Amino acid sequence: MFQRIIDGISASTGTTMRLTSLAAGAALALFITTCFLCAAAFIAVLEKYGPVQACLAGAGIFFLLTLAAAGSYWGYKREMRTRARIAAERAAKAAPSMLADPMLLATGLQIVRAIGVKRLLPILAIGGVALGIMASRAGGADETSAEPAE
Repeated sequence: MFQRIIDGISASTGTTMRLTSLAAGAALALFITTCFLCAAAFIAVLEKYGPVQACLAGAGIFFLLTLAAAGSYWGYKREMRTRARIAAERAAKAAPSMLADPMLLATGLQIVRAIGVKRLLPILAIGGVALGIMASRAGGADETSAEPAE
């Protein structure tokens, strides 16, 4: 039983390593290609207009690339916030349906009978404290998630 789990983990790790090395090679090739394209554009503008205009053209190109990267980052961040909000709404809607399940209530009553109320009270108290801490962290995480953690 454990051997299948170990084999699955090793197979997925090998695949991940191969894909990561391929992605790193592609990123390196893209970087080198971009360097040569930038050098060719710089030389072309340098020969036609001069050194100052060539430097300004290069700066303008990189400024546009920076704006595109920043725009995609902000769009991705907005999408993640929207997804998190939708997931929170789904979780809020799903929570009452779990508590209204008669099988869950019957199981809970059987657990209370098996353990006993006197032994269960400290466990419930600790669970309530843990739930309160988790709720306070969840409320504080929404305020701090607007700022990137760097």
